[in-house]
Amino acid sequence: MTNKKAVVLLSGGLDSATVLAIAKEQGYACYTLSFDYGQRHKSELKAAAKLSKVFGVTAHKTIKLGMGEFGGSALTDDDIDVPIKKVIGIPVTYVPARNTVFLSIALGWAEVLGAKDIFIGVNAVDYSGYPDCRPEFISAFESLANLATKAGVEGSGFKIHTPLINDTKAQIIQKGNALNIDYSATVSCYQATIKGEACGVCESCRLRKQGFEKAKAQDPTRYKS
Repeated sequence: MTNKKAVVLLSGGLDSATVLAIAKEQGYACYTLSFDYGQRHKSELKAAAKLSKVFGVTAHKTIKLGMGEFGGSALTDDDIDVPIKKVIGIPVTYVPARNTVFLSIALGWAEVLGAKDIFIGVNAVDYSGYPDCRPEFISAFESLANLATKAGVEGSGFKIHTPLINDTKAQIIQKGNALNIDYSATVSCYQATIKGEACGVCESCRLRKQGFEKAKAQDPTRYKS
């Protein structure tokens, strides 16, 4: 058993699954954390639970949050349509403060566990323009983590790992294939069916499709017929 512990944010999607595989390869005992935050579907949560079992994580938790109570995003408000065309600026699929909230809870669990490392699959290349996926945000949150916690003040502090932040989607897929990830078990679609089938037209689906094409890899995504 390794003494290196890491909390890994696991949505059930392609990027977070790749991050989990990377953390495992680096020798961490992984504690995966998912969120039922009021998103349109629970398919990704089922995928996250399945991936946690496949990778043999030390523990997996799903935290229920009420972010759907105030909406403000196409992912948490059924009255806002998920766009199927590329938009200019930050799209309506942006969930206000989502990564800030997720990382804060991950930080709390890491401090309880005595873990110094937190992994998150943010990406600043092939992504939708979300402000909380940028290196500046991660750097600022890491500073906050080490200012706002007992472990940060009295211990050796925390490190936020973003191993995919500068990769294209194709590069991410190539890394994952090298680690033998079964991407058919992941759900990236913003409006997947209860069975985890992808719509094929939302921006997340388009980025995923393009990634497999550019990686010259077979796309195992299950699409709605």
